[in-house]
Amino acid sequence: MKVISIVVPCYNEEKSLPLFYEAVVKVAEEMKKDAEFEFVFVNDGSKDGTLNALRKLAHQDERVHYLSFSRNFGKEAAMFAGLEKASGDYVTTMDADLQDPPSLLKKMFSILEEGEYDCVATRSTNRKGYSFFRKLFTRWFYALIGKMSKTEMVPGARDFRLMTRQMVDAVLSMREYNRYTKGLFSFVGFDTCWIEFQLEERVAGKTNFNLRKLFAYAIEGIVAFSTTPLVLAGIIGLFFCFIAAILILVIIVKTLIWGDPVDGWPSLVCILFFLGGIQLFCTGIIGEYLAKTYLETKHRPIYIVKETEDSYREKKHEKERGTEE
Repeated sequence: MKVISIVVPCYNEEKSLPLFYEAVVKVAEEMKKDAEFEFVFVNDGSKDGTLNALRKLAHQDERVHYLSFSRNFGKEAAMFAGLEKASGDYVTTMDADLQDPPSLLKKMFSILEEGEYDCVATRSTNRKGYSFFRKLFTRWFYALIGKMSKTEMVPGARDFRLMTRQMVDAVLSMREYNRYTKGLFSFVGFDTCWIEFQLEERVAGKTNFNLRKLFAYAIEGIVAFSTTPLVLAGIIGLFFCFIAAILILVIIVKTLIWGDPVDGWPSLVCILFFLGGIQLFCTGIIGEYLAKTYLETKHRPIYIVKETEDSYREKKHEKERGTEE
């Protein structure tokens, strides 16, 4: 019987976890004749009672495993840690807010069992619960990165997907510090079947993904999977060099014919500010790539684990033995 591992990154999901657990256990019960389940939760430095909730779940259900980070390392690191911890034949990544319906797992599992595909991924056909600006920004981002990157980026793609062990191992083989998992899933290839669904609203709590974080995430994706911005910076530089050469010829001709009157000071200042801004913009692009390279060369760990369900049980037992003595 195949084993399905459900990897769930958690950040301040104390209210969502009981509802999520109830939903996935229901699906596991419905699929008990076809597959066994394990639940791998990753506490990404939550500030609420998420860790205590995971301790309770692990105590009442031996299928529940968890990793608790020493601090907040980000969702990408949490997903990577969960994939490393997962031991199933098939592995899925899901959010704890139930925007991704667990009921789809039955359909995804049956598709993989046919053997034609290595991954069943989901994409949302709506942006329910998103603000107007977030919807607009997301649309622009996918249009932009789709033209910049050689790696296919599917608009509306979710992290919710069911993968074979072979594909998971391929993703884990890329241990880069700056991670954009959606791009990595696409980069490794493998045959993928896409399922569309209507995105639901969060069952509890509020999203931690604001526009600022969304913008930073977009920059991460572009820098990780495209060098087009560097080429663009070079093209802009060449263009302004060409314009400058033309203007120099115009000034020389004008001086020879009409002399050299001193005028145009305001326009000159505006031009200087404009060109200065272009230079800083291009320098910023180069700096972003250089910063990512700098971080990669440090070889820092992607995440640091402070507690697991096993270490918590051991610590608890030692405390109980000490009390008895």
